[in-house]
Amino acid sequence: MQEFPTVAAISTSLGTGAIGIVRMTGPDSIAICDRLFRGRRGNLAEAASHTLHYGAIAEPESGELVDEVLVSVMRAPATYTREDVVEINCHGGPVAQQRVMSLLLAQGAGLATPGEFTRRAFLNGRIDLVQAESVAQIVSAKTEAGLRVAMSQLAGGLSREIGSLRDDILGVLASIEAGLDFSDEDIEGMDRQATGGSLTGIAGRLQELIESAFVGRVLCEGVRTAIVGKPNVGKSSLLNALLMRDRAIVTEIPGTTRDTIEEIINIDGIPLQLIDTAGLRPAGNEVERIGVERSRRAISEADLVLCLFDGSEPEDDHDRALLTSVPMDRTILVINKADLFRGRQPRFNRGLLPAEPVVISAMTRHGLSQLRERISGLVLGGALPPLEGPMVTHERHKQLLEQSLSALGRARQGLRVGLGEELVAEELHGALTALGGITGDEVVEDLLDRIFQEFCIGK
Repeated sequence: MQEFPTVAAISTSLGTGAIGIVRMTGPDSIAICDRLFRGRRGNLAEAASHTLHYGAIAEPESGELVDEVLVSVMRAPATYTREDVVEINCHGGPVAQQRVMSLLLAQGAGLATPGEFTRRAFLNGRIDLVQAESVAQIVSAKTEAGLRVAMSQLAGGLSREIGSLRDDILGVLASIEAGLDFSDEDIEGMDRQATGGSLTGIAGRLQELIESAFVGRVLCEGVRTAIVGKPNVGKSSLLNALLMRDRAIVTEIPGTTRDTIEEIINIDGIPLQLIDTAGLRPAGNEVERIGVERSRRAISEADLVLCLFDGSEPEDDHDRALLTSVPMDRTILVINKADLFRGRQPRFNRGLLPAEPVVISAMTRHGLSQLRERISGLVLGGALPPLEGPMVTHERHKQLLEQSLSALGRARQGLRVGLGEELVAEELHGALTALGGITGDEVVEDLLDRIFQEFCIGK
């Protein structure tokens, strides 16, 4: 346990609401709140842990009542941060919360930084770094599947698997180092073949975790999906149809969309971050040029591209140029405006397309179910994988797993070619260090700063 100064933060989003919560953590939390709290049943200093108290927050000098509140008192160590924690439940709305917050700061509390409550939970040993990062994922979860994965990590699913892998590597390392430390004793030498077999099994488990990273990232962060095409092919209409509401302006005038528009939808448990882009064509002015440039950037950064063509019109050079600019391995080709050719063959030459398109009408929503199936099939093979086992959701975790796997690979190669045992042991130490970086057993302050600055203030 480390001792940190007392800090406070508004934990609920600013804006009008029924309730707003101001939190404090640290050794002086209860005393600071007690100087402002006017309750009916004694002071908070004598309150038992995990109790709720009705009263008001008042200016300490004038006695002016600021807000009617409920105060939760939670004493260390059985709290989120393992420190004394106070939560003041105010009326919703920014004014009341800000007034209460100002009084806490005036009484000596510091202003909490983003993620400071969760950071203290990690530093005080209540959770590891994987669990800390899962808190931010729970807050930002876009689908039920993403929430389940984040909750599994908070419950320690991935941490236990990482711990098990570290224990197995430590077991191998201990046997190697015992031979090095007691080489003069009557200890049987290392069985290189058996040791290599053990490392092969560990490497297989690491590879499975690495392979889960794409699905984990998709479920928690979403699939960046760019809707692209030349002007007036129905990109904004498709966005509105998938959202089932009018989000983008739709007109017959080409070039209505001048900038990218982003929205989130859920398809079979997969969050899609839809990006409606400006029409790709030679720009007529500076505004259009910027819009087209952003469209091209959206294509390059997208996980998935929905490439639209107008089926009611013959193809032209712009369509042909578009086909050369999209990554076909992550692109779904879509022929739109089926309502205009009413069951007949589209005027657009399907033979021009290198893959089978989905034919839709964004206006009547014909073919949207087939498009959704194609999206689900391309992203996850048509079905969500089991969510009960450990799954990697952070690029940071994936990179460290790959570092650990590479170190194991070098150790296994060393065993095969007769490398000295001390050099094999060094590679195993590297594998352990990489895994420890995931859970926080091996971590530096700069890394913590980068991780927790992404949290909201008050969490």
